[in-house]
Amino acid sequence: MTRPRAASERFVAQLPTRVKSRVQVIYSPVMEIRPTADAIEVGGVQGLIFTSANAVNAAASKGVDRNLPAFCVGPVTTGTAKGFGWRAKMVGATAEELVGHLLKCRPETPLLHLRGQHTRGDVAGRLTESGLTVREQPVYQQRLLPLTSEANGAADGKLPIVAPLFSPRSARHFADVWVGSAPLWLAAISQATADPLYSLDYARLKIAKEPTPQKMRKAVKKLVKHVLRVEGGVVPD
Repeated sequence: MTRPRAASERFVAQLPTRVKSRVQVIYSPVMEIRPTADAIEVGGVQGLIFTSANAVNAAASKGVDRNLPAFCVGPVTTGTAKGFGWRAKMVGATAEELVGHLLKCRPETPLLHLRGQHTRGDVAGRLTESGLTVREQPVYQQRLLPLTSEANGAADGKLPIVAPLFSPRSARHFADVWVGSAPLWLAAISQATADPLYSLDYARLKIAKEPTPQKMRKAVKKLVKHVLRVEGGVVPD
């Protein structure tokens, strides 16, 4: 599992019991999330935009006003924001869908997009160009990490590896650091995430039908099923 440990554990916990019973889980986050030191200024802001649960966690740790409405991408981000007390609404499964929704409903502005230092989609810029006043602030860092010794050991083995990747940046980094000879079975949450993985020598690459945890779990389930059929035995994840 390549996501930060807490997110990886949540993902594994929600896999079907049969899948979990057939794999050995190896946690090797390729990215570490750290809140930035800067204060978040929300004076005059009429609403927040969250495109990741990491941004929600960072905002909560800095005491950002919970009375502001929050426009969110995906069920996990939305649920996290609701859990902290924001009036959160899911307005799309992707940043693209969020932009389309906000341009259609045109909420009161200015809005503040709280995001990571590395992000895609230019949400604030696109909304501002289309007439909505939106500013943005990075509230967490994404520090790249090497594979753990356990992951490298498995990579040098003969048993197949199933590796889910959840963002284009983590996929690019994984492609850079992977040097293993073990059969590699990859799941990507989106086409943009899959693109950096084509340079790898893999047995199979499956792209989730939608960029959601549910569809990624289905992709992983299908990969494990195929691995067991083709390779046999117990599959590390």
